Amino acid sequence: MIAETVLEPPAQEVEENAKCRQVIEGARKIFLARGFDAASMGDIAKAAGVSKGTLYVYFKDKDELFAALMKKECLFQAEDVFIFDPADADIAGTLTRLGVTYVSRVCEPGRQLPLRTVVAIADRMPNIGRIFYENGPLVGISKLRAYLEAQVAAGRLRVRDCEVAAAQLMEAYLATLFKPLLFNFAPPPTRERIEYVVGLAVEDFMAAHASAVS
Repeated sequence: MIAETVLEPPAQEVEENAKCRQVIEGARKIFLARGFDAASMGDIAKAAGVSKGTLYVYFKDKDELFAALMKKECLFQAEDVFIFDPADADIAGTLTRLGVTYVSRVCEPGRQLPLRTVVAIADRMPNIGRIFYENGPLVGISKLRAYLEAQVAAGRLRVRDCEVAAAQLMEAYLATLFKPLLFNFAPPPTRERIEYVVGLAVEDFMAAHASAVS
């Protein structure tokens, strides 16, 4: 058997990727501290520890840099959260693990700031709102929908519209937990509170959709 050759990326590519991440992290600090409008490319370059010239090598303007940051934020929230095994018959267990992990992730301190910023500028910059939704909420709903569809096909669930059911369950997970935090009305919820609310959401979902033979 011939050993598989693993090609390492060129050193220049690795360096460029690291520099790009450095720029995005600098942008994150400035955008989240000052908001989109008050942030300047000069401030971002300073926070990232690069020159403005280097900044423009990777991003043509502030809009493009903010869009890249939003994609990264969405990937962070979705990473290791929306992973399903269609063959897993423990639907309640799967949905509970999903809910607790999802709510814990989006309620981490500071994770609400990107959403606030997007909402503030989405009216005049709809492309930013579209990028955020496509790479964030839509990804979660689509993956959960696919899992529910697999359970319907296996006869374990009865769901009229899996996309709507997925979106409703995602909202139910966040009930009383996320919006108070988003509007600075309350601190992040405790683990016990998250488990309690998610448990109720899953219990109601199963009562409405579980097949008699599941």
